[in-house]
Amino acid sequence: MQFELTKDFLEELKDDIARFDRNAVSSKVKELHAADIAEILDEVNLIEAQFIFKLLDDELGSDVIVELDEDVRERFLASLTDAEIAEYVDQLDTDDAADLIGELPEKRQEDVLAQVDDDEQASDIAQLLTYDEDSAGGLMATELIKVNVNWNIVTCVREMRKQAEDVNQVFTVYVVDDKDVLLGIVSLKKMLLNSTRTLIKDIYKEGILSVEATMEAEDVAKLMEKYDLVVVPVVDRQHRLLGRITVDDIMDVVREETSKDYQMMSGISENIETTDTVWIMSRARLPWLLVAMFGGIAGAMVIGNYEHELQINPQMAFFIPLVVAMGGNVGIQSSALIVQGLANDTLSKDGMIKRILKELMVGLVNGLACTAVLMVYSGVFGYPLELSLTIGASLLAVILFAAAFGTFMPLTLNRMKIDPALATGPFITTSNDIIGLFFYFMIGRLMYGPWLQEILASY
Repeated sequence: MQFELTKDFLEELKDDIARFDRNAVSSKVKELHAADIAEILDEVNLIEAQFIFKLLDDELGSDVIVELDEDVRERFLASLTDAEIAEYVDQLDTDDAADLIGELPEKRQEDVLAQVDDDEQASDIAQLLTYDEDSAGGLMATELIKVNVNWNIVTCVREMRKQAEDVNQVFTVYVVDDKDVLLGIVSLKKMLLNSTRTLIKDIYKEGILSVEATMEAEDVAKLMEKYDLVVVPVVDRQHRLLGRITVDDIMDVVREETSKDYQMMSGISENIETTDTVWIMSRARLPWLLVAMFGGIAGAMVIGNYEHELQINPQMAFFIPLVVAMGGNVGIQSSALIVQGLANDTLSKDGMIKRILKELMVGLVNGLACTAVLMVYSGVFGYPLELSLTIGASLLAVILFAAAFGTFMPLTLNRMKIDPALATGPFITTSNDIIGLFFYFMIGRLMYGPWLQEILASY
């Protein structure tokens, strides 16, 4: 049954803690999933969280620590001794244990590892800590099931039983040679259907997809999504089997990347949480606010440079918000589609020119439709023909430019190995505001020029 944390439940739990009623608190949390308990700990203060946590057994407690929000976990770990953290590390898979210890100060990492009872696990964790956290090596767990290509099925079953003690879920049985080089996989079905004396080399499947430990985590996520994998083996440059990455680890990567891109598209330059300090949150937002401010100053300078056109027809000022807003909206739409395509690797392999031309065609259709609506509006409300033509032509020009620019920028940034999410949000809107104003007043100067007045006078 799915647990829902309610205000009443939380208040009742806090009352039980205030009365030091261990039985009442234990009865409320002991049957919950680790993620649900972590949600509760995120909502209470540190003293209350410690009270709840001490009622959990080591296995459940270790799972809860992994599920905690990063900021909460940091404060919680700071309240535990090295020996207490080591006890929980003993219960975790090596990938989760490495992530947990990796959040500690470097000196404390060594002290905690020294307290871990299982020397082999401590060695594996230390090895994982050498990999970049955003690489395949930083994601992988060393717990897996592997058999030697020269073993028979009887030997395999005996060895697999030993290995399975440390593996929570068996997705695949990997086949290696005497040097631990990954050769392929063998299915449990084939092992069950063949004679116990059958050699693995006669029934295993060669050519399994694998990733190197240095591959970026985001690329691993794309590969697993493309081939619909729930697990992928990790190898070194000599193709020796090091570990495996499971789909739950990749989901964390996808969630973090989505969050980072969303924040960047919103003009937030750092990965921040709502629990961060005022200084950290301000520091993350300020750079793009300054960019937008200078863009606004540039826009004001454009308006000031064309003050004469506004004096000729002050009604032109009424439509400035419309022109800049439409340019920003179209630019964000175009860039968002490109960024999304680049992120999930679904963008067609057409060249940049073809992509821009396609967006220009889309922009042309949308621009003509919007311009037609605007011309009807200006005609109904009796605006001068010069103003109507100025607004219509400007709107079409701005939409076409914004569509092309919104496509060009993320593709260019991606080729330069810069996160294309940077191209959306404040960058696009600020650029289109300035260019849109420039187009608007340039077209206005032409429309209110003597040549058009002569043509209109002749009618």
